[in-house]
Amino acid sequence: MQIKKSFILIIGCWLLVSFLSGCATTPGRAVLPTYNIDGVSYVSLASLCKSENIRWEYDTYTGRAYLNKGTHRINLMVGQRLVLVDGMPQYLKHPVDIYQGAIVLPFRFKEQILDVLFKNAYSERGINLSSARIKKIVIDAGHGGRDPGTIGKKGLKEKDVNLDIAKRLAKLLRDDGIEVVMTRSTDDYISLERRVAIANNSKADLFVSIHANANRVRSLNGLEVYYITPHANDSKRALQSAQNVALNLDRSSFAYTPSLNLKAILWDMKHTSNRAESVKLARNVCISAGSSLDTKIIGIKGAPFYVLKGAHMPAVLIEVGFLSNYNEERLIRNSFYRQQLAESIEMGITKYARNLALIESASR
Repeated sequence: MQIKKSFILIIGCWLLVSFLSGCATTPGRAVLPTYNIDGVSYVSLASLCKSENIRWEYDTYTGRAYLNKGTHRINLMVGQRLVLVDGMPQYLKHPVDIYQGAIVLPFRFKEQILDVLFKNAYSERGINLSSARIKKIVIDAGHGGRDPGTIGKKGLKEKDVNLDIAKRLAKLLRDDGIEVVMTRSTDDYISLERRVAIANNSKADLFVSIHANANRVRSLNGLEVYYITPHANDSKRALQSAQNVALNLDRSSFAYTPSLNLKAILWDMKHTSNRAESVKLARNVCISAGSSLDTKIIGIKGAPFYVLKGAHMPAVLIEVGFLSNYNEERLIRNSFYRQQLAESIEMGITKYARNLALIESASR
């Protein structure tokens, strides 16, 4: 009997050890190879992107890398701690580096940025829009004063339409707790240069320009949203920004070195990120307008409009409809419809802001 009990005990111990050993060797998520550089753990950019299913490109001439996944974009530069995440600067404790001919990132990059940015799901419960990065928006009512803009067949002036919708939109955004700066709030002529200066000097988070459309083909109708065209010369824009605009970043960043070239590189990165954010904002406005307005949604387009090229923040230009179209002019003349237009634009901006708030909340 004692022998039988001992045998059972031995078998039990063997099974327990086997079970624990099996748990320890159960295949799990692949462990990324790390490298120790001056006491800091680094991981290969290539292996990290492969494990996270992230597309990436590297410019050996500038030392910049671009990471893309879904609608998110990350810009980084070898030798620097500054990283642009969807256009917003974040600082790593240790710089991006080169090890054995390959780009390597501090292992904390994965935890600090990727694990937050690319979570599969966020809960919108408890998210306060006031926590979003969108604190201030510039609303630009196109034309004005001696510049009436386009004029409809029945005499409706674009400058009046733009200003009315801009004022309605400003009120809605202020009710949301967002600070609003208007390039004009009366029937005044404001030059394009002055509009850009107002936007940039305000240090706003977004720039939204309101316009109405016209075309010789009078059957054309619908709402469309523009962002700065991908064909715009970002290098030229970046150099102009580097020469004339302070970056206001952490003094430990490379932006405070005397090199104009490095400053221009950062502005190039910022302009690229701002374009991506502008596309997101434009898309959200179109989606909201499509769900709330009984009108055709033409979609989003790139264009070299002066106010879009000059803005130092994500910027869109919204054409609310065609005054050259008889039915659409009649529709836009209606104050109730103009209120609907303002509300649909506000909804698009709110949705865009909420997405940023979700990311921000998840990083806390």
